[in-house]
Amino acid sequence: MPVFQINDSVETIDDTIKGIVVAINNTIITIKTEDGFDMTYDSTELVKISDEIIVSNYDVAKVKSQKEIPRKKRATSIKPKERNAPKMEVDLHIHQLTSSESGMTSHDKLNLQIETAKRQLEFAIRKRIQKVVFIHGVGEGILKEELKYLFGRYDTIKYYDADYQKYGLGATEVYIFQNT
Repeated sequence: MPVFQINDSVETIDDTIKGIVVAINNTIITIKTEDGFDMTYDSTELVKISDEIIVSNYDVAKVKSQKEIPRKKRATSIKPKERNAPKMEVDLHIHQLTSSESGMTSHDKLNLQIETAKRQLEFAIRKRIQKVVFIHGVGEGILKEELKYLFGRYDTIKYYDADYQKYGLGATEVYIFQNT
């Protein structure tokens, strides 16, 4: 801690007040400000200023840490669009599921799509993902009907057409109720 003497140039830590030391009473220092006012401070609230640096960074950091008020962490707010956005998308187009569809019948392709949908739905339920969008395309509507049948076997979900602006008519959104 710096030792102050009469006629030392000082500056306050918290404010931009500069002055000259005019009186010292133990740790209470009286200064005459540049505006001509006499003000008293505790010695821990003042920094000695001169051409050479006398105050160590440690002393300044120690005093500042005592003065700082910890800030509350702001909770990240979720925007309404993000809140309603699906958490998971499953594309059931056959070219997304297999590298080669040669030799596959329409029945094989449909079974692969249904099995993928069931596996992804079970995964979402296990991982407590609330919303899943199954992208099935428009086509003839067979896959969409099979998905409705699959979703109807679950008590903890409801399903409906996904956001038309984003997916058109080729997607179904599933909402999974998180009761447990």
